[in-house]
Amino acid sequence: VQLQASGGGLVQAGGSLRLSCAASGRTFSTYRMGWFRQAPGKEREFVGTISANGLYTYYTDSVKGRFIISRDNAKTTVYLQMNSLKPEDTAVYYCAARDSMRIETTPAGYDYWGRGTLVTVSS
Repeated sequence: VQLQASGGGLVQAGGSLRLSCAASGRTFSTYRMGWFRQAPGKEREFVGTISANGLYTYYTDSVKGRFIISRDNAKTTVYLQMNSLKPEDTAVYYCAARDSMRIETTPAGYDYWGRGTLVTVSS
């Protein structure tokens, strides 16, 4: 599966952005999807994940209550709605696909990656 993230940009603190990740391939609906981010000089970190059927999500503590992951399997797209953005959310955001039902929070657990999209939150 090939992934392409989009929707990044510059936003003021407190604002919102929605990232999209378009996937190619007929098996998209069988993959667990994840979002990760990487700030300058830091390791790639887990943001959240959504089950293949879209019913279950799991987030890292720092984004709980602010970020929402959803997916549209008919459109083979996964979304990351980011609200109440903070300067510390500034990073390159990546989507990833995992060929397993189990939740995974480490980058090594994902099989396919898209190019990232830069999100910059100004204070």
